[in-house]
This record gives sequence, C-alpha cells and structure tokens, in this order.
Amino acid sequence: MHVLKKLTIVLAASAAALMAATTVGQAQTKLKWAHVYETSEPFHTASVWAAQEINKRTSNRYAIDVYPASQLGKEADINQGLSLGSVDIIISGSSFAAKSYPPIGVTYYPYTFRDADHLLAYTKSDVFKELAKGYEDKTGHHIVAVTYYGVRHTSSNKPIKTCADMKGLKIRVPDVPAYLAMPRACGANTAPIAFAEVYLALQNGTVEAQENPLTTIEAKKFYEVQKHIVLTGHIVDHLNTIISASLWKKLSDEDRKIFTDVAQEASAKATAEIKVNEAKLVDFFKEKGLTVTEINKDEFRDAVLKNVSFESFDYRKADWDRIQAIK
Repeated sequence: MHVLKKLTIVLAASAAALMAATTVGQAQTKLKWAHVYETSEPFHTASVWAAQEINKRTSNRYAIDVYPASQLGKEADINQGLSLGSVDIIISGSSFAAKSYPPIGVTYYPYTFRDADHLLAYTKSDVFKELAKGYEDKTGHHIVAVTYYGVRHTSSNKPIKTCADMKGLKIRVPDVPAYLAMPRACGANTAPIAFAEVYLALQNGTVEAQENPLTTIEAKKFYEVQKHIVLTGHIVDHLNTIISASLWKKLSDEDRKIFTDVAQEASAKATAEIKVNEAKLVDFFKEKGLTVTEINKDEFRDAVLKNVSFESFDYRKADWDRIQAIK
C-alpha cells in the first residue's frame, strides 16, 4: 500500500507538471520582428537583445524571432506586413511610414536636421508626438522607439564637388519620394533599386552612385565597388521601431510598458554604437583608397529649397519650420 501510495503521488506530480508545461506552452505568444539590415549591424544586435529582454521581463510569455537582411521581404514588404499580419514588429524609416501618412516623412526633406543631437531632440518634441499620433490614427501601428541611423552621404564612381556635378549621374535611391529630392534638384537620374540588390547594381554599372550613411556603406561593402565618398550629409536619418496594430491592441498596459521600455533601451544602445562607428569611417574609407570629398552643403540645400516644394511630397512646411526651431 505504501509503494502504491508513493506511485500515485509521483504520477499525480508528473501529470501536474505536464499540465503546467502545456499551459505555459499555450500561453507563450510567438512573434516575428523583421528588418532589412545585416546581422553585423547595431540595428540587428540591438533587436536580438530586445527580443531576449522582452522574453525575460514577461516571464517567457513572448518568444520573438528576429529576421534580418530582408528575410521577410524588402522594406516596403515588411511595412505592409504589419497590416497583413505577416510581421509583428519592424524597424523601418519614417520615409516608409510616410506612404501611409505623408506628413511624418517631413524629416526626409533634405537638410532638415543639423546633426544627430538635433534629430534626437526632435524625437522628444511635441511635433514628433503629433506626427507619430497621426501615423497611428491612420494605420493603428504604434511607434515605440526611434534609433539614429546615421547621416546619409553619397558614394560614386565619378568625382562630385558641386551640385552641378551630379547632373546626369545614375544614382540609386530607395523607392520613396523624399530620397529623390536632393539628387533630382541637382539634375541626377534616380533609380529605385531594392536595398538587397544595390551592390550588384553598382558592380555591373547599372548605376554609378548611391546614397546611405557611412555605416551602411561599410556594412554592405559598397566601398568595394565605388571610388568616391562625397560628404553630402543631405539627410540625418532615423529608424522607427513599430508594433503592429493587432499586437498593440492585444498587449496589456503592463506589457505595453515592457515592450516600450525595452525598445527604447535597445534604440539607445544602437544609437550610441552608430555614433561611435560613424566617427571612424572617413579614415577607414581613405585607407581603402577612396577619395573623400567635403562639399558646400549650403549650395546643395539652396538647390533643394529652390526646386522641391514641401507640398509635392504632401509634407507641411509648418512642421519643418517647427523642427528647425528645436534646440
């Protein structure tokens, strides 16, 4: 009887453990976090850290898989995926958010920000909060954090010292209207080649030039197939961490705070790393044999203001003016 009693207790304990494991399994929510950046870049490493941290802080209730390097589609695809349900969280620029809510793309009007600190001050401002709310009202998707992406410069196979030197230049830009402003104001011919295909397009001469932050030019190895780095500094760029409408609605207030806090900590980590990396890269490119050229930004800025209206992109100049005023 004593042995039988012990066996009954053991079986009951095993059943309870199995039931508990099954309950935990059912309670765990699997999520997909997507972006288009390389695994070596801070945007990816910070995303992986965030996924693990959310799992930890929610007692294993959320298992988040991070899909880098366009594995779940190009940037336009993953933005659409937020509404289609194919992704739950993405990192993406406001230029793509602007396809749904144009005013939020005003930050891509060339020479809007003076530097990284000006951009980061904007992300804490009322104008940013209003634009983010406008985007959320339109789509339901919620921006939880903003990461500094770097200052966008131009790489080319022909020398560029003035705006006029870009006339007729075949340059790749993302498939977003705002990126066209500076090259077209200077007379370049733009080509909207997908991010994953840029290296090959530069290598085979489909295009002669492209524009991206120095950190991206290094990570994607564009410097291997380009001769010049031209410090046009035309856009001080950023990425938003966006949670889909369907996921945001399901999250409790407590979980919303955890997701937001972790995303903001991750963005601060990536931002700090980008700033450090960016500062080293001019010397790196010179060592690789590229010619690095400083330009007169005022000349380029004046060309844009003269040739490109805010209204042509459905931006509001009043928003741009308020951003200019941020200290």
